[in-house]
Amino acid sequence: MNNNHDVIIIGGGAAGIFAAINIGNNNPNLKILVLEKSAQLLAKVKVSGGGRCNVTHACFDPKELVKFYPRGEKELLGPFHQFQPGDTIAWFANRGVELKIEADGRMFPTTDDSQTIINCFLNEIKKYNIEIRYQSSVKNIEKIQQKFKINLLNDSLSCDHLIIATGGFNKIERYHFITELGHSIIPPNPSLFTFNLPKNELLSLQGVVCDVEIKILDSKFIEQGPLLITHWGVSGPSVLKLSSWAARFLSDKNYEFDFMVNWISNNDGLKDLFDNYKQNFGNKKLINQFDLALPKKLKHFLLQKAGIPSELKWADINKNQLNKLIEVLTRDIYHSKGKTTFKQEFVSCGGVKLNEINFKTMESKLIPNLHFAGEVLDIDALTGGFNFQNAWTTAWIAAQNIAKL
Repeated sequence: MNNNHDVIIIGGGAAGIFAAINIGNNNPNLKILVLEKSAQLLAKVKVSGGGRCNVTHACFDPKELVKFYPRGEKELLGPFHQFQPGDTIAWFANRGVELKIEADGRMFPTTDDSQTIINCFLNEIKKYNIEIRYQSSVKNIEKIQQKFKINLLNDSLSCDHLIIATGGFNKIERYHFITELGHSIIPPNPSLFTFNLPKNELLSLQGVVCDVEIKILDSKFIEQGPLLITHWGVSGPSVLKLSSWAARFLSDKNYEFDFMVNWISNNDGLKDLFDNYKQNFGNKKLINQFDLALPKKLKHFLLQKAGIPSELKWADINKNQLNKLIEVLTRDIYHSKGKTTFKQEFVSCGGVKLNEINFKTMESKLIPNLHFAGEVLDIDALTGGFNFQNAWTTAWIAAQNIAKL
């Protein structure tokens, strides 16, 4: 078997396969090999979006698009001018795969089936005779003169151009074959997770959803949006976004921290509203004249937390009770301890240091003909198709650069 290739790509995930296909499309004469450590390609593509595959997001202005990346915002601006969600839509449409936009901007194949995306990729792999080797873990990589030597457990391969698209690792030790080449790694941390509230009474409201403002105390991190109360803590879009922006801050705190919830989306004039209730609805019970956009179970809970009986009439509430109620509604503090494993937690921050990469080509600044793509870089995004867009963009740019050489 000839173990010399023009291009070897380490990683059979979204970025690696997209890079391989685009190299083949631009230069069919190149001999391309993808190394996948497992027995399956595109595992994250398969499960993304609940099995529907959240391919990208309908945000077509690069300056707006980069705002969804807690790590990589500055570096991705140029790449998104080369290949952005509009280009992703066109790329798939040219191969017979139509995407649809949902109300929140997420984009899926019209089939609502991730296998549609996988089948598209498999057809392209076959079309360009791209070789795939499964269960091929990389032991180390050597640069010998102008070639790369990739040592596997039971074999050695060589190539002229190398793309590392392994995705993110959960331990810094697993980046060893990259650090041995001289690149720096920012230690990995989960960047999408839920907040643990062990034994907190709030957990009795499991399943309740409410639009909130949530802030991590002693920090600059604040988010707005739906919050979901679960049997272990709080989740939902606001929490996941907050965990992404604050990923390193929370890691440094070993995931033990205080956060504050404002349960009222607009608390301007809240005191005046309650004074009005007291004057004009004095004979009504608080729970029956509590005209705020909150689930009834949550209203009961917050009144109880403020030490106010639900059956109390507005005429009988005193000033201290009123102030306490306003405080609980707008500045409700919880202590989170521990990080909850959650199905969304397959995104991590950390990876190859960004200032060591030329983002015009995705080539290493340290080692010629070595390229990086996808989550192996210290880039991560909020949920909604943004992480896949990073994979498509960086892989496409690396492919363009390699295919023209």
